Amino acid sequence: MTTFYRRHGKRLLDLALTIPALILLAPVMGMVALAVRLTMGRPILFRQVRPGLHAVPFTMYKFRTMTDSRDADGHLLPEAQRITRLGRFLRRTSLDELPELWNVLRGEMSLVGPRPLLVKYLDRYTPNQARRHEARPGITGLAQISGRQAMPFSRRLEFDVSWVDSYDLWIDLRILLLTIPKTLSARGVVLGQEVGEVDDLGLSG
Repeated sequence: MTTFYRRHGKRLLDLALTIPALILLAPVMGMVALAVRLTMGRPILFRQVRPGLHAVPFTMYKFRTMTDSRDADGHLLPEAQRITRLGRFLRRTSLDELPELWNVLRGEMSLVGPRPLLVKYLDRYTPNQARRHEARPGITGLAQISGRQAMPFSRRLEFDVSWVDSYDLWIDLRILLLTIPKTLSARGVVLGQEVGEVDDLGLSG
């Protein structure tokens, strides 16, 4: 049975928290944007198409953390060689995620939900794993407060589906509150590794 929170309340909570957050964090985002511009040049934002609700693609925004350095053959260098000192700091503190608040405001993401992974993985999910797309992707989620990138990828998908089956207002509020100390401690963060770019995919196919 679909609850009021799932139909309307979750979106109202997103707007109630995101609009003030964008206003309050505007100076911080401005300083980060300036730092990225001075150290890495343009573009300031990293844009990538990710699957959203019902796997419909959307463009996700983050602050840029890597250069476009290439080898002699014109191929991009490994991420570990392209991420900058500022980029490491932004990832460790999750400041690179702040532009995703714009995605939340637009209704493409939610504050809480499964992290949006890469489009190339869509045809590799099992039917059960694909159920993670029954809700809007989130900036944070059950998997993030339970271990973030440090846990096996397949385990993260299990947490995503578990959340889809059970989420309500109190679960989402708890996840948001627990995200704060997790972010401040930077536990579970794997630097130089984009979400989804892992060896242990645990996916079918």
